[in-house]
Amino acid sequence: MKTKMILTDTHTHLYSEEFNEDRNQMIERAIDAEVSRFFIPAIDSSYTASMYELEKSYPENIFLMMGLHPTHVKENYQEELQHVIEELEKRKFYAIGEIGIDLFWDKTHLKEQQDAFRTQIQLAKKYQLPIVIHCRDAFDEVFAVLEEEKSDELFGIFHCFTGTHEQALQAISYNMKLGIGGVATFKNGKIDQFLHEIDLQHIVLETDSPYLAPVPFRGKRNESSFVVNVAQKLAEIYNVPIEEIAEKTTENSKAIFGI
Repeated sequence: MKTKMILTDTHTHLYSEEFNEDRNQMIERAIDAEVSRFFIPAIDSSYTASMYELEKSYPENIFLMMGLHPTHVKENYQEELQHVIEELEKRKFYAIGEIGIDLFWDKTHLKEQQDAFRTQIQLAKKYQLPIVIHCRDAFDEVFAVLEEEKSDELFGIFHCFTGTHEQALQAISYNMKLGIGGVATFKNGKIDQFLHEIDLQHIVLETDSPYLAPVPFRGKRNESSFVVNVAQKLAEIYNVPIEEIAEKTTENSKAIFGI
C-alpha cells in the first residue's frame, strides 16, 4: 500500500480576501492533495481575528505566526509592534513572521523597517521562536541586520528566496532554511539553476498563496494545493522521487517550527 505523503506549506496567507468565496473548499483541496500542514504568516493587527478564526476551523492543520510585515511598517509601526508584543504574551505562536525589509514598493520607511525587523528578531530570541523573513530588493539591508543579530538563538526561514547562489549560502550561514515556492518553476526565476548545489536539509516548501502561483498556474491565484507543483519541480532539480522531497522538506519544517 502506498504511504501517504505529508507536504507542508510553510507560508500561506489563507485568510486573504482572495479566498473569501471558497476558502474551505480551497483548504480541503490542499488536504486532498496531501498538503496537510499550513503555516500562516501575520501581516498586521487587522488580520489577527481572521487568523484565529482559521485556526479554530482547522486546529490540526493551521499553525500561526505573529509579526508585522515590512510593507505595513508605517508611521504607526510602534503601535503595531505593541500589538505583536501583546499577542505573544497571550498565547503560543510557531514563529515571528513575516518580518524583514521591502524596498520594492517604497523606500520612505527604511529606517522604521530596520527598527521593526531588529525589534522582532529580539522578540523571537526572547520566546525562542524562529523568524520568517520577507526580503524584496533588500538583500544587503536584511543581511546587515542579521549580521548584527546573529547568534545560536537566531534561526528561521528566508521566505520566497529569489537570490543568487552566494546569497543562498549567506542566508544559510545565519541558520536560515530557504523557503522555495512558485519562483523555482519560472523560466526567469534563475534559482532552479543552482538549487541542486544546496543540500535538501536547507530547503522548505511554500506557496505564498494567493501570490506567485507556480507553472502551469502562473499569473492565476495561487493556493496551497499547488505546493505539489513546487515539490514536483524540486524532484526534477534534485533527481529524487517527490516522496523524498515531501519527507525531507516536512522534516525540515518540523525542525524549524518545532511541530
